[in-house]
Amino acid sequence: MKALWTIGLLILSNAFMTLAWYGHLRFKEFDWGKGLGLFAIIGISWGIAFFEYVLQVPANRIGSNLHGGPFTLVQLKVLQEVITLVVFTLFTLVAFKHEALRWNHALAALFLVAAVWLVFKK
Repeated sequence: MKALWTIGLLILSNAFMTLAWYGHLRFKEFDWGKGLGLFAIIGISWGIAFFEYVLQVPANRIGSNLHGGPFTLVQLKVLQEVITLVVFTLFTLVAFKHEALRWNHALAALFLVAAVWLVFKK
């Protein structure tokens, strides 16, 4: 159960992170975002990223074997990175339809799956 909570919180955390890091690139397309300067964009992004931390920190505590969870520190990190890339890919497909995913992106994803397999191998 701790593994599922960890993964769920990491997915939600990464959704906020991706929105904070890359969502601002689309702000100018909305009336409210047309005149925003860099510091306003940074402030909005920090506000969104706050929720990333609200979810990320508990995910790592629940999932860490140092706190009774099922994952080692390395496993948590690799899991988080793969979740980040999956969330980013989905975000890109929805929010940035002009971005093309190519064969090398698919191959990189396959290598990441291999990395997860290696990290969880006993």
